[in-house]
Amino acid sequence: MAPDDDHLPSAVGPDAILVYRHRLAPASEVGFLKRFYVAFERLAPLWLGYHVEQGAAALTARPLRLGRAGPLGTLDRALFRYFAVTPAAPDLQALRPRLVHAHFGPGGAYALPLARGLGIPLVVTFLGGDATKDTHYRRRLVPRIYQRRLAALQREAALFVCVSEFIRERLLARGFPADKLAVVHQGIDIPPAAPAEPQAEDPYILFVGRFVEKKGVADLIEAMRVLAAQGRTARLMLVGDGPLATDLRRRARGLAHVEFAGWQPADEVRRWMRGAVAICVPSVTARSGDAEGLPNVVIEAMAEGVPVVATRHAGIAEAIDDGRSGLLVAERDPPALAAALGEVIACGDLRRKLAAAARAAAIERFEAVQQSRRLEAALLRVIAGAPPVRRCD
Repeated sequence: MAPDDDHLPSAVGPDAILVYRHRLAPASEVGFLKRFYVAFERLAPLWLGYHVEQGAAALTARPLRLGRAGPLGTLDRALFRYFAVTPAAPDLQALRPRLVHAHFGPGGAYALPLARGLGIPLVVTFLGGDATKDTHYRRRLVPRIYQRRLAALQREAALFVCVSEFIRERLLARGFPADKLAVVHQGIDIPPAAPAEPQAEDPYILFVGRFVEKKGVADLIEAMRVLAAQGRTARLMLVGDGPLATDLRRRARGLAHVEFAGWQPADEVRRWMRGAVAICVPSVTARSGDAEGLPNVVIEAMAEGVPVVATRHAGIAEAIDDGRSGLLVAERDPPALAAALGEVIACGDLRRKLAAAARAAAIERFEAVQQSRRLEAALLRVIAGAPPVRRCD
């Protein structure tokens, strides 16, 4: 429900910014969305959404929803979505925001009329499929809102933040202005000390993520089948769920050591990570063109000091130095994936070497406070009217 104007957050003066997420916010996004702003000192985020979901409460005590309360809000939101009519409620002008920061490309298209109406700059963060998925950019008889507003978005937005160099390159290829593209990685909280090495008597490999094509889980299951044929008995723990769950369970039939754990709370996922011999990230480019930006689970595992075995996909190679801080193989190659996993399972010295280098790299390049400060600096440059710096990493 949208709060009444009387219950709006107090205006925080010239340093308020509106953070727009069309769906505010799926539980799976709460962690990384919060980390974008964890070290902000001069800018105060006010969270705004078209839908307000359960995860919003973890982001802010007072989430804002476009439109009036009750049935009239449905009309307000429909006019906003399809005709770019900004609702009168909540009264965003009263908050005196200096900038709108929208997450995901389509969210930027929705937020464009908000920035226009308020007369403030718009910054859009691209995170993965919003830059890579062909359906977002393919011409169609009845174009989607993102497609209809894309040219205006490219022209009018002040800055496009990319979570990896790979995403920057994809947006550049799609016609986004080079001087408006900046790379700021997603940050990660670094645990205070590296965990102890997992117990060797019960080794397991961990996957964490949605069961969708681009995550490559089918290839991982086939890799486990290869390992089983070689007499390797390491377990595979699959933490997650999604539309391919039934198909993946079918593929795993006959494999005694593949376990489906469903979605787990963040603390439980960290516990599973700390006990794993490796985190596997077998991402692939989907048939639709959908691809990762830089999967958050990669840098989470690095921060926990756990070896990563992954594909050379999207921005993964920007985080993992093959043979030094992790092992990388080609996409859609289960035998190669099995070989890399087999190396990590068999060799404790290799695990320790990869884990130590990965943790050091996470501290140096992906620490949340560091990346958050870089994002705030980029937004402050936009507010000040300075030309954006192309890369912030």
